[in-house]
Formats: sequence, structure tokens, C-alpha cells
Amino acid sequence: MGEGDLILRWSNRIRPRHLSGGSDKDILMNSIKGIAFDLFNTLITVGSGALNEAIDRLLESLEKDGIVLDRREFQAAYRQSALHHIAATRHDGRETHNRFWISSALAGLGFGIDPDDPRIDRAVERYFSAFLDHCRLIPGTVEMLEALKDRYRIGLLSNFTHPPAARKILVGLGISPYFHVTIISGEVGYRKPHPFVFQLLLGKMNLDPEQLLYVGDDPEPDIDGACRVGIRTVWTTYVRDRHIPLAPGVASEQLPAPSSFTHRISSWEEFLILLDGNGALHPSQD
Repeated sequence: MGEGDLILRWSNRIRPRHLSGGSDKDILMNSIKGIAFDLFNTLITVGSGALNEAIDRLLESLEKDGIVLDRREFQAAYRQSALHHIAATRHDGRETHNRFWISSALAGLGFGIDPDDPRIDRAVERYFSAFLDHCRLIPGTVEMLEALKDRYRIGLLSNFTHPPAARKILVGLGISPYFHVTIISGEVGYRKPHPFVFQLLLGKMNLDPEQLLYVGDDPEPDIDGACRVGIRTVWTTYVRDRHIPLAPGVASEQLPAPSSFTHRISSWEEFLILLDGNGALHPSQD
């Protein structure tokens, strides 16, 4: 994010390091029956103040339950706990949850509280309430979904540890009705780029891999993950091209670019042109 050589428009598309193979015939758009999207940094952004406010609300909740903590000490412990649990998911693809992060952070500060303790449940709800207040649709998202809804089956596949908050965000922003299928990693136990979630998406949308197009911003979990199961992809760089901070909780060490063949867009206008231009998706050129 933010590297000068990545500030490219769709008209100057890149050829990723490795192509997935296939001919122009293989990527004709008339075979696409469904389009699925990532959520954060693809359809929506989260305000930069969300994370600090979330921590404040979490600490207020714990304090009401008699657990008084130093903010700096807790924030450092929480961050280390989160990094530890997220790193573990990269080995087996299993989803984690913030209640484990909070419990581990509290244990490191001398509070032995089980992850399923009601006090942690309340703190989690307060934590995510801040994100509900700070989410915004990327410009043109509703218009883009309107343009697609009668032409394609539309799906959503998001890595999100606390599904109730994700679904509240979708409802609050008014885009929930557009999705025929909504899959949140916290509900199914695995997260992108694990093949299970993409296979589940295909099954629920009743599509073969070559019939689905997946749109996401994160090179490894979104683009490379989908390509590994044969799903075609579009890499959206709206957020990174405009130096918008990544949604809190998203790994900051995103790869510079996908390793799989993909198409790059920087706005929904470009996406619609990509779908409609001459009826086909054409490989990008150097």
C-alpha cells in the first residue's frame, strides 16, 4: 500500500508474475454467471479512528465488569495476542475470534478469564459497535450492484471473525439484499485463502469455478486463494491507489501484487467497463 510504482490506473494494467494459463476463449465473459466480492477495502472502507474507539469501548465494558486496565498495557498485549492467533490461522486456515485474543491479553496482564466468559462477550460486542459507526461504502458501490443484480448471481465472501457485526454492517449500509449468498469466515470456521471457503461459495452459488468471478483487494487471500480453485478474479486497488488506510484488523503486510493471473481495476466504473467491453475479459499486457 502506498508504493509509488503501485499507483496505476486500469488503463495501465500489469501482468502479474505468473499467469494461470488459458486462452482468450477461456475467459470470455459470456461464461460468467456469478460475481462474488470481498467486503473490507473492496466494497467498504473503515474510518481511521475506528480501532482506537473500539479499544476504548472494550475497556469501558471491562471496567463496568470490574476489570480495570491500563490502556497502553492492554493495547500492546491485545495486539500481540491478535498477531499470535492470526499467525496460527495461516497454518491450517481455521478462523480465530477476538474473544480468544482478549482472553489471552488479559491472562498476560494477570486476569485469568475464560474466552466464553460473559464479560468478554459484552466487551466483544462493544468493541465491534465502533466499526458499525465508521464503515462507509466505496463510491459507486450501490450503483455497481444495481447494474449487476439482474444479470448475475451475486455473492459475498469475507474474512471476519465476528459474523454478527459483519451482517449488521451489511444491513446498516443497505447492501445486504443484493447478495444471493453471504459467507462470513467466522460462521464457517475457515478463512480465505483456504480452498474450503471458495468451494463453499461455489456450492452455495451453484456454479462451476469457470462461471464465477471473484473481486477482492488482498493479493494472497482474495486473488491467489480464488485462483487456486479455478475461480477467475479481479483485483481492486481502489484503497491502495488512494492511500486509504487498510481496515483495522486487516494484515498490513499485504503482498505487492497477486502471483496469479488477474485483472486490475481502481473504480467500479472500470469494473463495469471490464465486464462489458467487447463482451470479453482480455489478458493485461506489459
